[in-house]
Amino acid sequence: MKNLITTALVLFSTLAIAQKQQYQLDNWRPYDKTGLSMFEAPKDTATTFDQVKVRIGGAFALQYQALDHENNADPVLNVNNVNTNQLVALGNNFNLATANFDIDVALYDGVNLHLRTYLSSRHHPEPYVKGGYIQFDKLEFIRPGFMEDAMKYITIKIGHMENNYGDAHFRRSDNAQALYNPFVGNYIMDAFTTEVGAEVYYRRNGWIGMLGATNGKLNQTANAPGVTSPSVMAKFGYDKQINDDLRFRLTGSLYNTAQSQRTYLYGGDRAGSRYYFVMENTLATSAGNFSSGLVAPGFNNELTAIMFNPFLKYKGLEFFGMYETVNGKNKAETDERNFQQIGAELIYRFGNNENLYVAGRYNNVSGETVTNDDIDVTRFNLGAGWFMTKNILMKLEYVNQKYDGYAKTSIFNEGKFHGFVAEAVISF
Repeated sequence: MKNLITTALVLFSTLAIAQKQQYQLDNWRPYDKTGLSMFEAPKDTATTFDQVKVRIGGAFALQYQALDHENNADPVLNVNNVNTNQLVALGNNFNLATANFDIDVALYDGVNLHLRTYLSSRHHPEPYVKGGYIQFDKLEFIRPGFMEDAMKYITIKIGHMENNYGDAHFRRSDNAQALYNPFVGNYIMDAFTTEVGAEVYYRRNGWIGMLGATNGKLNQTANAPGVTSPSVMAKFGYDKQINDDLRFRLTGSLYNTAQSQRTYLYGGDRAGSRYYFVMENTLATSAGNFSSGLVAPGFNNELTAIMFNPFLKYKGLEFFGMYETVNGKNKAETDERNFQQIGAELIYRFGNNENLYVAGRYNNVSGETVTNDDIDVTRFNLGAGWFMTKNILMKLEYVNQKYDGYAKTSIFNEGKFHGFVAEAVISF
């Protein structure tokens, strides 16, 4: 009850302040419909800064789920004689309502701060800080004109933040911030993590380059030295608005962890999957089994991931693609294993200001598990959405996911889930 009252007071204050402070910050990706098809925050040397300004924002999301699932796994009994391969019964109902709380601050000319808190999420029903960062697009605070010519093209980000590996994370649902995602669920192998580090960008004439490094840890601690080495990231690509109708982007990304006590690139989402309880057994809980429907390669101690992402938008027609290959292993393994992921989205936006859309997505993950199973998981999504305003989105999705290659003793043996999910999103 105390958490509910606190959350309600914060939301009330947020909405009250937001009514008065809905302005845009420099070099910032908007949380409403105008932020669609953006990736990295825009780079512009023009400034509107005159004093410290605080922008309060947030997001809310609620789904109605009507999914069925099935499998053909052999019974596996635990110490209490419960079959851990028996799927939990699914009904049609609402999921937990999720909420985000965003603080964005213009601290100085060319210096912004961002902080996001999950007020309610599947994995953490209580408020939980996702992370934040400080962003430098100018270094005028050192002295006027300092590195002025270089900073026309350079951006520096430092913090415990969402790390920029690949382009898919710019289009995923981040807990309640689901307005950028034309579908309800994220990708099967969901590359997303928040680690302490820094990223340096260079952008010029459509070309983009990024180098970054993190400490490789999702949960920060200083009492385990030498166990985890820094992770390194890189991105290179081209992003250009060719003319009023045509936009083209192509990037390649790298993420490498040479040694880690526990890698989090495919297990860093503390919010949880949108498909509640799918392919889970009768002992599952919503918060405890928060990764339902996702596949992690299981490279817990070292990995190298590479992702390529093409993006093309011509008028209302939009294509986003993904090819990803990941190599890695656990400490107990002598040889590396490999996983691959491909994805393709086709979206058509139409109507007044493209406020309506229909969409389709194909997603496939294949690889060798730690138990030597050669698995293949495929998902098809069909979706449609309506932007009632630039801050309110209603969407409906049909999803069908199938699991192949799992052993008879696995709960995923001949598994599949399918059905409909409707989602309402408010973001400002």
